Amino acid sequence: MILVVNQHSGLRFSRAETQRAVQSVLQQERKKITSVSVIFVGSRFIRRMNRDFLGHDYITDVISFPLQDGIGIDAEVYVNLDRAKSQAKEYGVLFRNEVLRLVIHGTLHLLGYDDKKVTHKERMRRREDYYLTRLTYGEPLHA
Repeated sequence: MILVVNQHSGLRFSRAETQRAVQSVLQQERKKITSVSVIFVGSRFIRRMNRDFLGHDYITDVISFPLQDGIGIDAEVYVNLDRAKSQAKEYGVLFRNEVLRLVIHGTLHLLGYDDKKVTHKERMRRREDYYLTRLTYGEPLHA
């Protein structure tokens, strides 16, 4: 089950596209997660989450939490739509594509992908590009 919650006060993103992105990654990576909740939030909320749960007092673009309840693996992915909007402008990409990239990135983290080392970051970026290209049907990734 993939639950999508828009908690941002002004920005929105498609539930259907979000679900399709998460499902695509899970299927292609051949991983089973019982349920994933993708929550769209703003900068203040994600900074508080980052500080309270991870000990980092700064704004980030996405945070993933794998949660195990004994029955299966549940997970939460928090996507900062404020940051997605500013990064889309900064990188010259469509807002839609930047949000999809963050959803994909957060889902890959749930599956054990890491981006702390340069080689791991490069591998993760290649996977993001692969899924993003599939989800956008080969449309140009840049605005």
